[in-house]
Amino acid sequence: MKILIMGSGGVGAYYGGLLARAGHDVTFVARGAHLEAIRNRGLIVRSVHGDFVVAPAQATDDPATVGPVDLVLFCVKTYDTETAAHAIRPTIGPQTLVLSLQNGIDAAERIGAIVGAEHVIGGATWLSSAIAEPGVIRQASQFRRIVLGPLDGQVTPAIMAVYEALRETGITVELSTEMPKVLWTKFVFIASVSGIGCLTRLTMGEYREVPETRRLIEGLMREVKTVAEGHGVMLDGDVVERSLAFMDGAAPGIKPSMQLDVEAGRRFELESMIGAIGRKGREVGVPTPIADMVYAVLLPLWCKAVREHTGRSS
Repeated sequence: MKILIMGSGGVGAYYGGLLARAGHDVTFVARGAHLEAIRNRGLIVRSVHGDFVVAPAQATDDPATVGPVDLVLFCVKTYDTETAAHAIRPTIGPQTLVLSLQNGIDAAERIGAIVGAEHVIGGATWLSSAIAEPGVIRQASQFRRIVLGPLDGQVTPAIMAVYEALRETGITVELSTEMPKVLWTKFVFIASVSGIGCLTRLTMGEYREVPETRRLIEGLMREVKTVAEGHGVMLDGDVVERSLAFMDGAAPGIKPSMQLDVEAGRRFELESMIGAIGRKGREVGVPTPIADMVYAVLLPLWCKAVREHTGRSS
């Protein structure tokens, strides 16, 4: 397959590297020093599943130079969604599929409004991976899972081709015809540990055993579950318990990507990861006091990051 990795951070570069190693025609979209390092040295991946190097690696900062592709793996930060979606429009051919592996619950809708909903399939990933230095990805989790599927419930040959390409890389990949449920189920976990991780600045292993903090995490998870059900997405009855068990089973040193961004003083995905809980709750009359508190505490940090890194006021 001809594949474009739109956003070559920890998630996009890791999965793109695996796809390139499997023999697919992969182009990485990156910027600045990261782009130059990939061009000059290739993409270096240091992973708990085994290190490897993609060299030479195809990389660009302009998707329009790549031409139509079979698959766009869409992995930019959620606050760049619309800009990136416009940038990939020249790569969208009649049969192109766009698979978003972003955090949050509304990426497919936002991308589809720009490139055409018929090109977008739903996706979610469970992975701990980040840029260690320009051109180098460090992947730290035993879990590396993708669930993908049609948004209309109809599995096509093109979707099956994407499924097979990912499955052959050795990761855990699943096909689902219930992507809204999948996305909200992941959101129960990732929004909660991201929010609490950003507040504590500690690893999962350092805060998950503290009873008071654990109750806060559980409360936030239950808020997300209630909001999802308010929007007509019925989650499994034990989704909170399974999310807590997944947190308990994660390597103790793991930190979510949003927390890493906060600790580095970068812009972070506050609106789509935490703000969305309150917004979606208010749409259906569901109170979200814990999410609103986490949002209010983190908002000044977000405003500061925006000012420092974009030169704009919040």
